[in-house]
Amino acid sequence: MILRKYMTLFGIGSAKIDLVLPKSSFKQGELLHGYFFLEGGIIEQKLKRVECDLVMIDRNGKEEKRIDSTTVLKSDIIRAEERNKLSFTYRIPGKLPSFESGSRFLFKTKLTFDQGVESVDEDYISIV
Repeated sequence: MILRKYMTLFGIGSAKIDLVLPKSSFKQGELLHGYFFLEGGIIEQKLKRVECDLVMIDRNGKEEKRIDSTTVLKSDIIRAEERNKLSFTYRIPGKLPSFESGSRFLFKTKLTFDQGVESVDEDYISIV
């Protein structure tokens, strides 16, 4: 048990998160409904929060700009190998910062624990 706990501190066998969206292309101002799929690791872990950032990446892929951020869940426990869905509703901003052609957008989701390495998920989308 102690070995498992130390493994999760380094991200091995820790809980994972995946943002599941109904499609990959959205309009400015559109309301989207998806969910986070949470999957427990090899031991029970105490979640601190789930954060989801809408990020714009320049066409060269070198510069990221966070457009919006939301904290979805403050604190909870996820048991070993437990699977949960957590609803996610988000409105794409009606006005986005000016961006050059070729810029890309993504949702960067972070699952943060009291102890251990964050679990990160990235989902690229297009905004028209």
